Amino acid sequence: MKLFYKIITFGCQMNVSDSERVLAYLKNLGFQKTDDWKKVDLLVFNTCSVRQSAENRVVGQINLIQKNHPVKKELKIVVTGCILYHDDKFLSGKFKYPVLFLPIKELSRWDQKLVRYFPKIEKRVAKKFFKISPRYNSKFQAYVPISFGCDNFCAYCVVPYARGREESRPMEEIYDEVKNLIDRGYKEITLLGQNVNSYKGERLKVKDDKFTEPFPQLLELLNSIKGDFWVRFLTSHPKDLSDELIKAIASLDKVMKYLHLPVQSGDNQILKVMNRKYTVEHYKKLIDKVREAVPEIMISTDIIVGFPGETNEQFENTVKLFKVAKFEMAYINRYSPRERTAAFNLEDNVSLKEKKRREKELTEVLAETIKTKSQKLVGKFVKVLVERKKDQFWLGKDERFRTARFKGGGDLIGKFVKVKITRGLNWGLEGEYEKTRS
Repeated sequence: MKLFYKIITFGCQMNVSDSERVLAYLKNLGFQKTDDWKKVDLLVFNTCSVRQSAENRVVGQINLIQKNHPVKKELKIVVTGCILYHDDKFLSGKFKYPVLFLPIKELSRWDQKLVRYFPKIEKRVAKKFFKISPRYNSKFQAYVPISFGCDNFCAYCVVPYARGREESRPMEEIYDEVKNLIDRGYKEITLLGQNVNSYKGERLKVKDDKFTEPFPQLLELLNSIKGDFWVRFLTSHPKDLSDELIKAIASLDKVMKYLHLPVQSGDNQILKVMNRKYTVEHYKKLIDKVREAVPEIMISTDIIVGFPGETNEQFENTVKLFKVAKFEMAYINRYSPRERTAAFNLEDNVSLKEKKRREKELTEVLAETIKTKSQKLVGKFVKVLVERKKDQFWLGKDERFRTARFKGGGDLIGKFVKVKITRGLNWGLEGEYEKTRS
């Protein structure tokens, strides 16, 4: 009798990458993927619970599925990922039917629990999480985790409790995975970690070897792989953004000129309470250094509005930073309390209405910056990796992670093309496909 599974993923790129390994693992156990609710034997929720609202959304989704979908009575539901509460009792108390928690880090041993419900599955020989080869969702873009967990303990975040302390993968293992992807024709590799620039993997000797720090060394090593491809990385912590890393971004041709550098707040007192370990002045100097070394770089950030105690004046300091830093993208989040974090003990004294207002004001500043910078690109050519087609437009990202759309061409998905920019849009670029330049 065939066994079927369905996986639902919430959260960031790390969760997406983890799900690719879950897919591979379940296939090896004999499960088959399906979108037919009537067939599903095993439903896996790979969750994000950095904010309370994220966990509430997952709980609501599971309850809706159990109530509304024609699922099997014997359906087993697994919750994994960045969930904070690592016990089945807590989860089962929230749902109509029992829900099983299986830690993502222990994926290689899931069979030991699942075999109780699915006796016919093959038991696997336990091995480390990163030794499980993922089933990539894309044939030309891949997420490659270089570390797992986090040591920063920011006051609003549960990742160190949910994922554990930071562990780095061996450099050779990362190199082999990326090399294999490039040999298979992949065009874009995104290195992932809660804090990629604190990567501590043991170094491998590179022919030219310009760097002494592990993460710049890793970038140099991957840059040495032959082929036409891009390397990106997420996410960098300002306290660990070194001169060597800036030099690597500037000098390595396959490393894209894009930097995601979360600031979270533009006020020093709020940053201190957040336990971010840098000041606004330090952050501004980093931005200046990066732009001096790589004038064409695109910089994006993360922001939390309405952090406990954030006054109007402190929020206005964030607005000022936005105007000075001229971010071209920002992920703006409203603060929500999260158990076990240091901030949970603080009074959540900024109203939801005020959080929404602050989010809207920052979004407007961001939109104006993007529009101004996009319009300066009119008449210029950009290299675009085509990702999909929507209506009559091809959509993709350029070297600096800007979204571009254009018409024309044959089957372009997964290919690099040259696009002449004709319009700067509020949130991206529009252009013309240059066939002779592709």
